[in-house]
Amino acid sequence: MAAMVGMSGGEAEAADHKKNAFTLAYDGAISKNEPGKVNVHPVRYKLDGLDIAANVYTPANYDPKKKYPTIVVAHPNGGVKEQVAGLYAQRLAEKGYITITADAAYQGGSGGQPRNVDKPAFRIEDIHGMADFISSYAGADVARLGLLGICGGGGYSLAAAQTDKRFRSIATLSMFNSGRVRRNGFEDSQLDSIQERLQQASAARAQEAAGGTVLYSGDADMTDAQIAALPFEMYRQGYEYYWKTHAHPNSTFKYTTSSLLDLMRFDATHQIELINKPLLMIAGSKADSLYMSEDAFAKATGTKDKEFFKIDGATHIETYWVPKYVDAAMEKLTTFYAKTL
Repeated sequence: MAAMVGMSGGEAEAADHKKNAFTLAYDGAISKNEPGKVNVHPVRYKLDGLDIAANVYTPANYDPKKKYPTIVVAHPNGGVKEQVAGLYAQRLAEKGYITITADAAYQGGSGGQPRNVDKPAFRIEDIHGMADFISSYAGADVARLGLLGICGGGGYSLAAAQTDKRFRSIATLSMFNSGRVRRNGFEDSQLDSIQERLQQASAARAQEAAGGTVLYSGDADMTDAQIAALPFEMYRQGYEYYWKTHAHPNSTFKYTTSSLLDLMRFDATHQIELINKPLLMIAGSKADSLYMSEDAFAKATGTKDKEFFKIDGATHIETYWVPKYVDAAMEKLTTFYAKTL
């Protein structure tokens, strides 16, 4: 299957969450907390009345009486804190940062009904909420607070950072502009069906409001052959990553169809000029999602301290797990945060 969907950089080995005490689903994940090493701390807190499930990573030889630069990490669409967001949170903790990554409200291990609501306002609030919680965590230096958004979390991080000036610097990895894609289709391939899909989303909301069955989009049990036939590499490799090699029971592609009423009027680049802090955008040179990062970077005119870094040879999903591409991203992130935090 890995070969079928074109997973370059070596065939993916399964990262089994069942074999990890914290259900972390990435290679090299912490399996137990040991003195003197990077530790992971599952935490829960309230946000707008909902229980939020999060993981805080603390650096080696962490001393709660000291102050550490701190980074909020926002996970991809459909992802959870135990996958790529956890990998980067752990790797940053290895560099001396306190990090936090939380499951979005209505998703993963966090509360909220119906399940898998995916509204931009909620995802943006999740980022503000992580900043709220980690700012009172022992050792966190609120004067040195950074933000990292991955995939859909990258688009929502750009939106959150427009107004939340607690973040001294902002980075994105393989940024995915959820609103643009839900509205226009991937690579703007569904422009001719926008009104039809809005009508479907409106009908789904009406059905929910009347007490009927909650309808979902993006929920498909596909065969290997169907996955291989998908037109975009990001989706082919995404199914491989989320359903096979780095699967987690809390992770799902599906979202309430009624969420499209909010998603389709959202755009991560709207008012992006309000970002006036250092900005780093990272994407794979072979990612078919690259156009979204390039578009956002060009529109981010409010900051003069900005950089676009392409990881040579990487696709979108490969930046999540292929060691050489993760190392390349981490080298750039480490330099960026060392300079800005």
